Amino acid sequence: MRIPLASVVALLVGAALLTAPSGRVRAQDTGFDLGGAVRLNHGWKDYDPIDPSKSDLELVRVDLQCARGRFICSAQYRWYDGFSAVHHAWVGIAPTPDQQVRVGVLQAPFGLLPYASHSFWFGSGYYLGIEDDYDLGVAWTHESEAWRGDVALFASDEYGTGREDGRYSFDVATTLQHPFRERERLVGRIERTIESDTWTWRLGGSLSLGEVERRPDGRRFDHHAGALHLEAVRGPLELEAQWARYDYDVPGARIALTAFLFPFEIAARADVLTANAAWTFEPAGWFDAITCYNDYSTTRASGPGQADSVQNVTGCSFAKGVMFTYVDWITGRNMWFVGGPGIGLDAPERDRWHSRLNINVGFYF
Repeated sequence: MRIPLASVVALLVGAALLTAPSGRVRAQDTGFDLGGAVRLNHGWKDYDPIDPSKSDLELVRVDLQCARGRFICSAQYRWYDGFSAVHHAWVGIAPTPDQQVRVGVLQAPFGLLPYASHSFWFGSGYYLGIEDDYDLGVAWTHESEAWRGDVALFASDEYGTGREDGRYSFDVATTLQHPFRERERLVGRIERTIESDTWTWRLGGSLSLGEVERRPDGRRFDHHAGALHLEAVRGPLELEAQWARYDYDVPGARIALTAFLFPFEIAARADVLTANAAWTFEPAGWFDAITCYNDYSTTRASGPGQADSVQNVTGCSFAKGVMFTYVDWITGRNMWFVGGPGIGLDAPERDRWHSRLNINVGFYF
């Protein structure tokens, strides 16, 4: 596998940075910061009559951060049940305090950041590859008190192939019916922060322009996406809203994505609407903080063999020292991760709602 090698390279480069001349050193430049996490999971599904309840070790991960003068790096590798995968692995430079340039496997700056959700499950956009997506490329970020701008150019997905199903973020899959893979993609994002007496508003827009390649003949097809996003914060209250549209201009009305060992089909083009609300209690008795939320998202698809998909997550997260716990109730209709056949696809039981309860206890070091 190529990705473990990329993680090793990130570690070696980080070590080299620590021994290089420091240049301009900031207060937080302390060298290596090694950490990780262990997460335990218990879930119950109303759509699995054979094995409705399951408890397991969900995740083990290792994190690395480094800084030396203007140079920075970050990497994270994860072990799940049945596979392991890179989360991110990049090195960069901060030429000024408000700018960064990073190269490696890094997050695509698209939509609400760091992701359009509060729950363990993320929103519909995550399973469509437009939320918390990590690919191989280079990115520039400029951030001031009022503005943030991002531009990124990606050469491919993080593995460079659509045939690798053991991955964290969702990318185009190479399957027998849909033999595509991701190619070059340009992503831009801009966000404006507005402060009032009681509210903080973040308004922005994102645009992604790229291509996918059909493996047998090398022919390329356009892939583009756009989003408008809003975040509003007033004390303990946080509101999020986002409209996004993606379009794979491929023959037919479907394309395949893959992650977590399971390729599946989605509508080749659709609108994705997100509306989230959260309230944080801090402090909250024995806990350092409790955040309760409702994250709603829907994928609106129309055309031959297509139908809408809906996902809603209601839950709370509990923080205490190194421990962080999610308790989520996820419901979905025609939604892949809640018993559906895919996302945005027409199916005989598309109008049925399915649910699952999930409790995830993590220890972060």
